[in-house]
Amino acid sequence: MEANSDPAPSRDESAFGYAANSGMRPLLGQVDPSPVGIVNPGGRSPFLLIGDHAGNRLPSSLATLGLSAEDLRRHIAWDIGVQSLGELLSDALDAVFLHQRYSRLVVDCNRDPESESLIPSVSDGTFIQGNQGLSEHQRLERLEAIHEPYQRAIAAELDSRRRSDQATVLISLHSFTPTLFTVARDRPWHIGVLHDRGNIKFATDLLAVLRTFEAMVVGENEPYTMPGSDYTVPRHAYPMGLPYAELEIRQDLLLERIDLLGWRDRLSTALLKAADHSGGPF
Repeated sequence: MEANSDPAPSRDESAFGYAANSGMRPLLGQVDPSPVGIVNPGGRSPFLLIGDHAGNRLPSSLATLGLSAEDLRRHIAWDIGVQSLGELLSDALDAVFLHQRYSRLVVDCNRDPESESLIPSVSDGTFIQGNQGLSEHQRLERLEAIHEPYQRAIAAELDSRRRSDQATVLISLHSFTPTLFTVARDRPWHIGVLHDRGNIKFATDLLAVLRTFEAMVVGENEPYTMPGSDYTVPRHAYPMGLPYAELEIRQDLLLERIDLLGWRDRLSTALLKAADHSGGPF
């Protein structure tokens, strides 16, 4: 997994551990990596793996957003385990894995640019000091520096695959916390398969395959539903009729390498079986 580097506060940040970045310097500086990472760019699998919340880095210009190092390792900052799982699945399936390196607390790349939750001021009860009172310029800066490059990279990969007649099944990898501070509800599922509109046959076939795995608790559109929140899959899969599935895996099942390897094996098997059931190539 990519961990936040916890940059030292600059002169104007030292009192609070965050910076508003008023526009005097670019959001991403020379020490900051590109927002988009790509694993196995020449992968020939029909599966295109994406990780909207795979990373928890912060731009150096924002310091720590006023959060502790512990907060930046929590579920509020990223989808724990997705980076490592995506890399393992990419290798097992010979699949491209496109992932986003920066924390969802900077800008949520799975939200519509007009969504109120694009840049959260509070996340699961935690106050995000560095996201308070942002100007329209600051909001647009985060969109242009991180959100848009990630979405353009997915669009470019899909366009390249179309031009080379490479079939595509879009697999969006996410993870969810076993418990939310602000919601008193059990989350018993080991994995959830999310789908809504568009070409849902692959997602429903994948659900059926996963439910054959002994002792696996599988949810359909759990612990979340896609309408009203998700952006990446609706933007890229729905208009082209691409087969897709959005996967949510419980984070406490992704903490150890042996667990990650188990999920790699189960998911690679299930994805291939579902593709066969769906009548691939697509």
